[in-house]
Amino acid sequence: VQLQASGGGLVQAGGSLRLSCVASGSIFSINDMGWYRQAPGKERELVAVIPSGGDTTYADSVKGRFTISRDNAKNTVYLQMNSLRPEDTAVYYCNANVYYDEYSINDFWGQGTQVTVSS
Repeated sequence: VQLQASGGGLVQAGGSLRLSCVASGSIFSINDMGWYRQAPGKERELVAVIPSGGDTTYADSVKGRFTISRDNAKNTVYLQMNSLRPEDTAVYYCNANVYYDEYSINDFWGQGTQVTVSS
């Protein structure tokens, strides 16, 4: 199973970006899909998670500005980021809990995509 993230880039404060992450390979089903980020000198932190069913979860710092969504038919998770701030600058990683058969589940990470917000 591989996760391929895309959509990062350089944007001015107040701008928007949309990240995408596609899961491919031997996939039976996917439970949670999410986005995490890691800024220089800081630990990786949760940004948002969307389960296969149920409510989404957001970090307090992004609530009201970021929206996570998924397309199960495409095994894809998105992160719409609006009103971006310089403190949102980080490498963003997608994550998925994947069943690769009926009983076996594992945690997979994408390669990371850089988001840079200039002031």
